[in-house]
Amino acid sequence: MLVSFSSIIRLLCAFLFLSPALALENESGDSDPRHTNNWAVLVSTSRFWFNYRHMANVLSMYRTVKRLGIPDSQIILMLSDDVACNSRNLFPGSVFNNQDRAIDLYGESIEVDYRGNEVTVENFIRLLTDRWGPDHPRSKRLLTDENSNIFIYMTGHGGNEFLKFQDAEEISAWDIADAFEQMHEKKRYNEIFFMIDTCQANTMYTKFYSPNILACGSSEFEESSYSHHSDVEIGVAVIDRFTYYNLEFSEKIERNSTLTLQDLFDFYTFDKIHSHAGVRTDLYNRDPSKVLITDFFGNVQSAVADEIEDDILYLLNHKEEEEETSNTASNTTTSSDNVTRVKNVDSSTINQYGANVINIKDTPTENNYAKYIVLASLGAIFLKTILK
Repeated sequence: MLVSFSSIIRLLCAFLFLSPALALENESGDSDPRHTNNWAVLVSTSRFWFNYRHMANVLSMYRTVKRLGIPDSQIILMLSDDVACNSRNLFPGSVFNNQDRAIDLYGESIEVDYRGNEVTVENFIRLLTDRWGPDHPRSKRLLTDENSNIFIYMTGHGGNEFLKFQDAEEISAWDIADAFEQMHEKKRYNEIFFMIDTCQANTMYTKFYSPNILACGSSEFEESSYSHHSDVEIGVAVIDRFTYYNLEFSEKIERNSTLTLQDLFDFYTFDKIHSHAGVRTDLYNRDPSKVLITDFFGNVQSAVADEIEDDILYLLNHKEEEEETSNTASNTTTSSDNVTRVKNVDSSTINQYGANVINIKDTPTENNYAKYIVLASLGAIFLKTILK
């Protein structure tokens, strides 16, 4: 098979352009901060009326991430849901996290994905690893990918390297660590921020070994976590100290906030929490002082668009001089769907062609990386042929 000299030159150019980019990508282990979607998994593992504060904890975090932009479709909420309509609740259908009862946490159209007996260790592990049967509802699945940042919050009763579920079973630090590793192997996350509020909470993240995970907890080994205050009329504690001060900090955050995770960690003091909050950063590739709170608590990401300038095939086949001298007629095409595609759309062009005009420069390109890899492979084959 004869190959033209110009084709060989084009393939060589593509290969040369691509090689440095691939080398840079392989050498850098940092996760791409330009993630495309955020998810939250919020879990209260306890039940019964006297654990009112745990449901208030998780509903408080639920309210925060929704306020900052994460939609219900990307929030998985697991809780016993046995408090709002409990016969002992003086305020039926409501849950509060403060004795002033200014905010009804249960009154803002909450969507509980797993409630009551559905809150189990098995379902939690299945949720993280996405190991479900074919009939499991999509709305109850964690549909993340390699570009997803996931905020995981857990609260309940725990001890050294374990957390109780529904006062019937336990999940260990190793269980969560292995689930995270499966997520990493299946490319189900970009970064994970794990937060836990329970007794001896910091022991729950000691076994993590997967990359790009940042973790924090409310108390050290052999140290209890404490409630913040009680409501006399409700009759029980309404929120834990660690979560209370997380909320106090998060109330200062808006979607365009420049506050970072390090600002949050610096906010934790023994005087406030009455225990030693911990943070683990050795698995995380970014400096927490440069990670915005909204990278996990909100739904703010950088837009990543395909540009023509990134398309080597386009650059090789279109000379800038030809584009500058081309007229409007040569820049338009009409397809079978009666849509006119025009380069460099302006008001006069729209007046000329009507509403069915698409700016070619604004239409997304194909997956350039796939094309580059194919080109590089072909280039290598041709090089071997020539050298022989």
